[in-house]
Amino acid sequence: MKSARILLGDDHPMVLEGLKRLLQEEYDVVGLVEDGRALVEAAQALKPDIIVTDMSMPLLNGLEAARRIKKLVPQSKILFLTMHADPTYAQEALQVGVAGYVLKRSAAAELLQAIQAALMGRTYVTPLLALEEKSGFEALAPRERSRFGHLTSRQREILQLVAEGKSTKEIATLLTISLKTVEFHKMKIKEQLGLRTTAELTKYAMMHGLV
Repeated sequence: MKSARILLGDDHPMVLEGLKRLLQEEYDVVGLVEDGRALVEAAQALKPDIIVTDMSMPLLNGLEAARRIKKLVPQSKILFLTMHADPTYAQEALQVGVAGYVLKRSAAAELLQAIQAALMGRTYVTPLLALEEKSGFEALAPRERSRFGHLTSRQREILQLVAEGKSTKEIATLLTISLKTVEFHKMKIKEQLGLRTTAELTKYAMMHGLV
């Protein structure tokens, strides 16, 4: 029987190598990438059966990457392997349409099981989620959650890059848009979220798991 092809994404090379060692005896690990934009490109090029990725990825966070991959390569099943033990993150991930949500601390015990479930068309969510806890996202007023939800994909992408410390010029180069367009988006993001400074944008992005 042909082994399933797996693409791995994490911004820590040691984690990627560890995952490769864990999976390569049973599966064909076809690629290792370290940021969200590279993940989307590799998914489109390689068309893997399974994509295992962190949620917190540089340049493009895991959720945004997953949204794009679902459109570009709908046949690939996406599993998040993350440190976020809050059920709100899992809920957001499932709304995007991922096939699994596993915590990094239980990867050795659960990842293979989650992959098998995904290959069989099922969804796997780790039983270790702290169901009693409330995240910063849950604690936000409904109006504030709504504001974040109304940001466009491009605005969320720029918000993440601002929070990662990228300059306007760096963002423009990464996204192949003009400096004026970046500044316009930053202004609209601040207006929509009711924020004024880069520090406030960074804090907001962290609360929503973008960095």
